[in-house]
Formats: sequence, C-alpha cells, structure tokens
Amino acid sequence: MDTALIVIDMQNDYLYEKRKAKFAYNTAELTANVNKLIHQYKDNGCDVIYIRHIIQNFPTNRLLFGFSIAGTEGAELYSGLDIVSDYCFDKLVGDALTNKKLLEHIQKKGIKRLHLCGLDEFGCVTSTALGAAKRGITAEIIRNGTATVFPAKKAEKGKIRLEKAGIKYINN
Repeated sequence: MDTALIVIDMQNDYLYEKRKAKFAYNTAELTANVNKLIHQYKDNGCDVIYIRHIIQNFPTNRLLFGFSIAGTEGAELYSGLDIVSDYCFDKLVGDALTNKKLLEHIQKKGIKRLHLCGLDEFGCVTSTALGAAKRGITAEIIRNGTATVFPAKKAEKGKIRLEKAGIKYINN
C-alpha cells in the first residue's frame, strides 16, 4: 500500500486530564475519531505511524514550555490512543518529516501519500503537510481526525498556506 496514516502529537500533555488549560481539545471526540481511523487504515493494509513532539529536557525548556518534555509522562502517547504498530518517531520541530528515520521509512516502504491526523491542525499537522509538499510527497489532512486551539484568524492563514501548497482536506 502506498498510503500511510500519520498520527501526530496525540500525547498525554495535550489530551489527558492533567494538561494545561490552553490545550482545550475535546479529548473524547478526537480520540474516538483518530482510533477509528487507525483501525480503518490498519485493516486496509496501510502503515500507521505515530509521531511524538519532544522538547529536550533542559531547565529552560521546562520553564518556557512545560509540556512534551523528553522523559516525562506528558510526552508519551495518550493512553486512550490505540497503538497498532511499532512505528513511532520523535520530532523536535513542527514538521515530522525533519526526522531522517521517518523519511527513510517512508522511502523504504514506497509510501507516496500521507494522510495526516492528530494535533494541532494549524500547528504540527500543517507543518508536516507543508514539509511533505516541499519533499514531493502528497499529503492530505483528514478533516474529522484533527483539532485546533488556534484562533480563527491564525486558522484562516493556515488554510491559505495549505491551499497555496495544493494540500487538500479529506473526509474518512
């Protein structure tokens, strides 16, 4: 299969009950939608790849960010997320494709199309979609598999950037 599902940043710090108030995602709805996608893609023979945003565990990062800190419970994949593969890659920036091992995996498996879901639609999901387009990889964002906490103005700018790059939304 030349399509892979990329599950981005579905981590404790963004979804569990101890998260910071600014991460006001509807955890139950988003997780249910993403889990449904995970099983749908797995059942269709597609790779399901998990991405974790990791911030290096330095005192300044703990103070400045306080989330996704390497080695903490919060940086782990959300416990309500269904894990169906061992494909899990870490990223230090928004674009997951900056991880060389992830790119090697995609190339080795002959994956030509990435279907993206997870968090945040106008943060790391958009960054990864734009990164794919720059690398000549088709990326599509699954509308019901993402969520955002960004204000409408920032979301509109993100939509324009995606449209200019030829990235489409799909419904699954």
